[in-house]
Parts: sequence; structure tokens; C-alpha cells
Amino acid sequence: MYFRDVVKNRILVLGANGMLGQCCVKFYSNANGGYELLTISVEDKPVFSNVEYIACDITNRENVKKVIYDFCPDFIINAAAYTNVDKSEIERELAWKINVKAVEYVSEAARVIDAHLIHISTDYIFNGKNGPYSEKAIPNPIGYYGRTKLASENVLKISGSIHTILRTNVLYGTAPDSRPDFVKWVVESLRNGKTIRIVTDQINNPTFISDLVRAINKIIEYGKTGIYNIGGREFLSRHEFTNLIADHFHLNKLLIEPITTVELNQRARRPLQSGLITLKAETELGYKPHLIPEALEEMKKELFL
Repeated sequence: MYFRDVVKNRILVLGANGMLGQCCVKFYSNANGGYELLTISVEDKPVFSNVEYIACDITNRENVKKVIYDFCPDFIINAAAYTNVDKSEIERELAWKINVKAVEYVSEAARVIDAHLIHISTDYIFNGKNGPYSEKAIPNPIGYYGRTKLASENVLKISGSIHTILRTNVLYGTAPDSRPDFVKWVVESLRNGKTIRIVTDQINNPTFISDLVRAINKIIEYGKTGIYNIGGREFLSRHEFTNLIADHFHLNKLLIEPITTVELNQRARRPLQSGLITLKAETELGYKPHLIPEALEEMKKELFL
């Protein structure tokens, strides 16, 4: 049983072993006081051994609600999600359970204890025909993953819970123990002399994961609710992004083969002309994203790339 500290904000991180979850845990465990942290993920063991951890499947309604009621957090960061865009077309029941039903269970418990739920969403809720998108743009997802994420937003809107939705896109950055992100995959592939096929027709503003974590912290600091777009400064194609990565790490750009999305023959359709306008976050949160070269330099130091 946990007892509320009258001074410290209690923060519960869901999906703590994932890429974003790890970065949130690292940020708050290194913060100078003011926070009491509990982390949960589905795995038996945590990535970080220096923080309180409970193995919990958030799709189990009673289990996740018990964790929330026992800890009684002030803020819940939902960094858990089913993010495999192509597999979500096949594993629809699992994607719905993680991305929608779990959010419903968490928001029910958050409402009871007046916890502020911070939920991560995506530009995949849009069809990608006329981006970049503001917070007021009308969603129209073209794939099942996007449909689950839009449904999770709608769950929150009718939940009666205190909540903030942060929409983001093309998340990249470092985490101590996670699968390679796009940048690391590009660097490792080109260094190993592998040819990589990169699309020229998907436009986004890639989001440095540290910027997203700082945006989450601003939400907590200011107590802001509603919807905020979080993304990078530069709008560019995935191919252009890859060329920037190759330039920064002095890699052979001749190994980067330009293709179109349709040539990949992927199971799920992708929004093409997408990305997120971040003016609201810049104005209300003081959000200042890194330029891509600045972010790549930070990654270079952290990963010794």
C-alpha cells in the first residue's frame, strides 16, 4: 500500500520498458526531487533497477485499476501502445485491447482519484492527403492502427477524466534497452554496407524523443489539458531525413535507394502528406524542438555512433 506524499507529485508511467517509457523513467528518476515514481510494464523485470516497478498487463482491467488505486498518482503517463502498423491489420483484437480498452480502464481509475492522464497519440489518425495538421483538423484514419488511436482519443473525451492528448509522429531517439529507432537502423545499415530502400513520398516532421519527454513534463508543470501536437521543426520526406542522417554520420548516400510507398507493398496504408503543426505547443507550453542536426549530435554522444 502506498501513502500519498503531500510534497511530491506522484507519477505513474505505463509501458515503462518501451522506448518512450524508458526515456520518461530516465528523465524523472534523474529529476531533482518533487516526484515519486512508479513504473509498470507487461514484462517480468524492469529496464531500470533503481525505480519502483510492477509487472502489469494494462489490458487486465482489475489489475491495472488496483495498481492505480494503490499508488494514487497525481499524473499517469501512458507510454504503452501497440505500434506495429502492419501487424495491427492482422492482430486487430490485440491492437484494440492495448490501444483502446486499456485506455478505457486507465481513464476509469484516473477519474475516480482525479489523476491527470497524459496519453500519446499519432498523426496516423489523419489520411495524409492535406497535412501538416493542426489540433483542429478533422481525423480520418486510413488504417486499423490509426483507427485504434483515434478511438483511444474518443474514449478519453467521454471518460470524464482529467486528460491531455499529445499527438506525435516519426519518433526517433535513444533509449537504454529498446529496438533500434529509425536513425540507429539507418546508421547501422549504411555502416555495414547495406542498401536501404527509403520512400520519397511520405512527408512528416520527425520528433526527437527528448523533445516529447520535455513536452510531457511541461504538461505536468503547467497542468494543461486538451490536445497538443508535438513534432520537429523540419517538414521533410523520409528520404530527405535519411540523407541528413547519412551526412551527419559521414556515411555513403549511394546506398540509399529512393522508392515510393506503393513499391514497398506494405499491408497497411500510410498517410503520405502528413506531419503536425506545433504552434499551439510552442505558444502555450514554451515547446522548443531540436533541429534535426542538433538531435543527431545528441544521439551521437549517447550512442557513441
